Amino acid sequence: MTALRPERESGAGYGESFTDDSAHGAGGGQGTSYGQQPYGAPGALGDGWYDNAPQEPYPYGAYDSHDPHGGASDSTAYLPPVDDETVALRIPGPPGTPEQPERPDQPDRSVREGSPAAPGGRAARRKAAKRRQGRRGGPRKAAASTGAAQGPERASGAPLSRVEARRRARARKASPAVVASRAIGEVFITTGVLMLLFVTYQLWWTNVRAQAQAGKEVSDLQDDWANGKRNPGTFEPGQGFALLHIPKLDVVVPIAEGISSKKVLDRGMVGHYAEGALKTAMPDAKTGNFGLAGHRNTHGEPFRYINRLEPGDPIVVETQDTYFVYKMASILPVTSPSNISVLDPIPRGSGFEEPGRYITLTTCTPEFTSKYRMIVWGKMDEERPRSKGKPDALVS
Repeated sequence: MTALRPERESGAGYGESFTDDSAHGAGGGQGTSYGQQPYGAPGALGDGWYDNAPQEPYPYGAYDSHDPHGGASDSTAYLPPVDDETVALRIPGPPGTPEQPERPDQPDRSVREGSPAAPGGRAARRKAAKRRQGRRGGPRKAAASTGAAQGPERASGAPLSRVEARRRARARKASPAVVASRAIGEVFITTGVLMLLFVTYQLWWTNVRAQAQAGKEVSDLQDDWANGKRNPGTFEPGQGFALLHIPKLDVVVPIAEGISSKKVLDRGMVGHYAEGALKTAMPDAKTGNFGLAGHRNTHGEPFRYINRLEPGDPIVVETQDTYFVYKMASILPVTSPSNISVLDPIPRGSGFEEPGRYITLTTCTPEFTSKYRMIVWGKMDEERPRSKGKPDALVS
C-alpha cells in the first residue's frame, strides 16, 4: 500500500484499473496512474453520495489498488468515512455503538429514537443530538431532577449501590440532638395544652357547673318554702337555709351552713361561719355578727365584685319567713387570712363601737389568688316579714 498523498491536480481518474496510456486512450495520461474515476464524478461512490457528503476535500490519498506483485484489484479501493473531529482514519466501534449498530437492520441511534438525521455526517449529527438533549438545561436537567426526586435511584435511573444507600440513609437519620430537641418540644407543647385545659376548666367550667348547682338550690329552697317543708332552726353542714341578694351586683345565691369548700363554696353557694372559734350569729339574733364566706373567682364567683359596693348599698338576706335588709357600712380592702377578729360580735376595723346586728362578707384578694382577704361590713336596716311582701331594695 502506498503512502498517504494529496490529490493530483491533473484530473486523474479514480475508480479505473491501473494500466498504461495506450490501454485507455483518452482516459489515460499522467493522471491515470491510480486507476480510479475522478473524485466527485457521478457514480463513483454511488448516485447522490457526493451531494450529501461533506464538501471539504480529503486530506489524504486513497489506498493504491495496484497489486505489488503486478496484479490489479477487481474492486475499487475502500474509502473510510470522514471524521470532522480528527480528520483521520478510525477503527469501527464494537457492535451496539452509534457508529456500529447491533444489527444491520437497525439504523443509527438517533434514527432509532425518531430524531431527524442532521446533515453533514456523524459528527454533525452528534453535535445536533447534544444540542437537542439540552446541554444547558433541557431534558437532561429535567431528567436529573426527576431522578433526584425518585430518591433511592440516581438521576440516571440506575439503582444506588449498597454503600451509597447506607450513606444516604445515615444522612437522612436525625442526630441525637435533633431527637432530643424534638422530644423536649413535644413535652413543652403537651404541657402547654394541659395548662390551657386546666385554666379553661378553672375559669370557665367551674363557673358553669357551680352556677347550675346554685340555681338548682335556689329553686329547691323556694319550692320548699312555698310548700312549708322547712322550718327555721338548726341546719346541718352543707344545708341551704337562706338566700343572699345583692341588688347592685345582680347577685342571688343560696346560703348554706358551714364553709366547707367541697360541700358549700365549690358548689357556687356562700357559707355561714358556724363552727368552732369562727362561729357567728344567725340573722334573726337580737345582737351579733352574721359572717359569710364566698369565692371571688371560679366556682360561681358570687363575691367577685363586692369591692364595688359603697356605703348605703342594700344587702338582703331572705329566709323562709323574713327579709333582713342590711346597709353596706365599710370595707377593709386587704387583711391577713388569720385575722379572725373581723368576725367578732363587734368587728374590729369595721368602725362599729357597740353591739348590734351586723353582717360580714369575706373573700380572697387579689383576684385569682388567696394570699389576702377582703372584708365588707353591713348594719341591719330593716327586718321585714315575708307576709308584708318584698322590701323596697328588691322591688326597685
